[in-house]
Amino acid sequence: MAANHPAVSAAGLAALAAGGNAVDATLAMAAISWLVLPGQCGIGGDAFAVVREPDGRIWCVGASGFGPDGGTVAHYRGLGLDALPLSGALAVAVPGAMSALAALHAAGATRPLEDLWEPAARAAERGICCSAKTRADIAAHEPRLVADSGTAAVFLPRGLVPRVGQRLTYPDLARSIRLLGRDPGGMYHGEIAERAVAALRALGAPFSGAEWAAADQAPVTPAISHPYGPLVIHETPPPSPGWMLLQQAALCDGRLPDLPWLGADAVGLLAGAARQAFRDRWERCGSDSSAWRELLEPQQVAAARARLSRLDLTPSGVGGDGDTTSTVVVDSDRRAVSFIQSLALTFGAHITVPGTGIVLNNRLGRGAYLVEGHPNAVQPRRRPLHTLNAWIATDGQQRLAHAGNTPGGDGQVQWNMQLVSHLVDHGLDPQAAVSAPRFSVYPGSDADTIGAPDELRCESRLGDRVLSELAAHGHRIRRLGPWDAGGGALVVSADHAHGALVGGVDPRQEGVALGA
Repeated sequence: MAANHPAVSAAGLAALAAGGNAVDATLAMAAISWLVLPGQCGIGGDAFAVVREPDGRIWCVGASGFGPDGGTVAHYRGLGLDALPLSGALAVAVPGAMSALAALHAAGATRPLEDLWEPAARAAERGICCSAKTRADIAAHEPRLVADSGTAAVFLPRGLVPRVGQRLTYPDLARSIRLLGRDPGGMYHGEIAERAVAALRALGAPFSGAEWAAADQAPVTPAISHPYGPLVIHETPPPSPGWMLLQQAALCDGRLPDLPWLGADAVGLLAGAARQAFRDRWERCGSDSSAWRELLEPQQVAAARARLSRLDLTPSGVGGDGDTTSTVVVDSDRRAVSFIQSLALTFGAHITVPGTGIVLNNRLGRGAYLVEGHPNAVQPRRRPLHTLNAWIATDGQQRLAHAGNTPGGDGQVQWNMQLVSHLVDHGLDPQAAVSAPRFSVYPGSDADTIGAPDELRCESRLGDRVLSELAAHGHRIRRLGPWDAGGGALVVSADHAHGALVGGVDPRQEGVALGA
């Protein structure tokens, strides 16, 4: 298993050692993540997963909630807004994480949810030592955290940014974890939902409460899939943007093995495919539409491949970083779960549900446009545009080949494509794949970056020659530090020849891969 914090990987290993399967381990890891990576994820966020069963069946769960029933373009424009804020009550969408986790548990777990989450509840009461990452996140967001009594009480004890190693306790969150372990639907009905809606309404968000109840049941769905080389890539369906990885795979399939690894031509092709995906998303693909399916039809793929052959560098025209965390688990039966969860941006909307310790997301502010008639315009019962996606690759015998994911906002669908290419086209092992130099086109689709100048953001490890050639080809290069592109990629691969699993964890984060 692999995760972006050692305690998360340890929690998964403990769940497997206690007789659980990969789904049980994923659920246990999700809850510990809320404590050790509180800026990146939480009960008040969203979650998606793709699961491969030992018999080869692949299924998904995923949930992000609706914006408020009173939230229309006209309503927000009437408040004098050109874009939704990224902090505060107006940025919040109904959290989907609890609905997704409940569906994941019902469809594939073997142990009671409250048992899987009890270690996290006890750890929340006992306290978690503040890591360097959490301290940096708190320091960067201190002015907004201190403005909300709930976030200030947890993350700024005695009004001060905590030291690395200082113990942070979460008594309210411990109670919420136990309550929701017994009844995950309590997030959408009853006391927690009532407190959330009342607090958000008091702060000016036009929630009715009915949209919370409507988000309770996350469906279990088939994955969306597309071949790539000798493998098939399985992705999370909308509102996840998993189709964007599949589109890039279709555009690049068969073209990268003959190009020098991470040379200017290969980077240019991958960047062009990413730009095409973001352009198509902006022009036609809403989170609640099926227009993306047309983009994977052979005729459309052929036309887009021809455009890329002409080195089409037209900017995507619409972007940015994200704060998310993820896990990958494969058990002894080769059941695999690639899971990802997020508050959208660091500490989400910087507000809590009073008395619960639950930090709320800012997904509506990040993903809903105030552009009348746009496929992703804010609209009641429309889920905002999303960045979270997770993938699994299988071979021609439907055996597990790889499972992976990465945090990173709109970088996710790009870096996941790069991971797939490293593994499939060039035969890299998982650790080499997640450590490879990284790049991304910007902007992507974030509502607050529409119209920003187009850039190709590259880690300097790509090398001066490659960066100079890309610039000569017309890319506007933004040179980043050698490890500064972002993300936290995870991959677990199956080595069938030796009967082993091989894991890789991104050195850009603090995580670890563990096995037994």
